[in-house]
Amino acid sequence: MEKSFPLHECHVNKVTIIINRTHAILHSIAILFLIHYRLSFFFQHPQNITIPTLPWLLIFVSELILSFAWFLQQACRWRPVYRTVFPERLPADDKLPAIDVFICTADPNKEPSVEVMNTVISAMALDYPPEKLHVYISDDAGSDATLHCTKEAWNFAKYWVPFRRKYGLVTACPDVYFSSSENDNGDYKGSEFKAERKKME
Repeated sequence: MEKSFPLHECHVNKVTIIINRTHAILHSIAILFLIHYRLSFFFQHPQNITIPTLPWLLIFVSELILSFAWFLQQACRWRPVYRTVFPERLPADDKLPAIDVFICTADPNKEPSVEVMNTVISAMALDYPPEKLHVYISDDAGSDATLHCTKEAWNFAKYWVPFRRKYGLVTACPDVYFSSSENDNGDYKGSEFKAERKKME
């Protein structure tokens, strides 16, 4: 049986863990002291209370909400990990699983159809076996504009995807590619490439 190597490895930085956990513990202690201080206000004798109760209560509630939000953020800091990926260890194309890409949109006025279609074309141009890649669009509004743009995007993708793969372009999104000032022309700079690029644009 062949030994399979992992596609990625996790690394834990112990120094970062110590710093993060120390900070979290000290911060938690400070929050507990603050809560104790706020609560002690409500258990004072009514004659000793010189501060209005409502502002104090509002401040206390806001501090509780902020403390809870801070507490939720500590999950990723308690044990931070760093990953090293090994794309060269990916299996052959015939052994890759089939994947589905769902692109959701709701309102063509708030989410311009051109941008949504650039996302669709970018997904179709992924470096993945075409027969195992399925791209779906979910339009909650059921807009006719989205349907029309999807048909146009499909027609354009029939030219864009082979063009990108033929010339080894890094950028998958047509809008980014044609509007970028960086020179992403792969290994080609000949007249044939320039002519096809102009036609594609």
